[in-house]
Amino acid sequence: MRGVLVALAAISAFAVPSVAGAQATTRPCGAAEEPGPACLLARQVITSLPAGDVYWHLDRFSSRTAASAAGIRSSVVVEAFGSTWLFTVASKGWRARKGKHVADVGPLQVAPASTYTAEYLRSVFLPGTTAPLHTHSGPEAFFALTGDTCLESPNRARVARGRGNSLMIEAGPPMLLMAIGKVSRRGFALILHDANQPATTMTKAWQPQGLCAARFAADQTQ
Repeated sequence: MRGVLVALAAISAFAVPSVAGAQATTRPCGAAEEPGPACLLARQVITSLPAGDVYWHLDRFSSRTAASAAGIRSSVVVEAFGSTWLFTVASKGWRARKGKHVADVGPLQVAPASTYTAEYLRSVFLPGTTAPLHTHSGPEAFFALTGDTCLESPNRARVARGRGNSLMIEAGPPMLLMAIGKVSRRGFALILHDANQPATTMTKAWQPQGLCAARFAADQTQ
């Protein structure tokens, strides 16, 4: 407890973390890519998943036409951060034709379902910004083009730093996502869930221990 209070005191000396309060999966993205709550880039129904491990593939293309031509049934094309992206849910070895393969994130722990929904989010978080406390009915994966990421769930904090960092969380546990470090975090997220379940549920049943807040505070002193 004393460690948490020290961390919070350190934060107040530099910057107070802010909460990006809108529920991401209900707010479509607009053209502006300004700091604030995450928004929904695309929602896609997927009738079946590949056998074996499932991954989220991120590929960059020169145009929407080129990206569309390279996709499969579980692909979607989005425009974000000055680029055209092809997002695909597929096996680890899958590769899009042409384009630039940026990353694959996984494996995703997906429970069996008759139909799935993939929700793709975009966000720009200033250092110290957090998402509201929430849970997901399927795994969530994160990919950050810039900035550092801290993901806190009960009794655990996961940290990923630098360009192209990624993290994942399984379905169920409450979570807090925070941008740490000193650079704005620009990134994407995928929630892959049973289509008959809500993607995101806000919660007040859990409060973070301040593990990410402590990482943020430590970054501001360096």
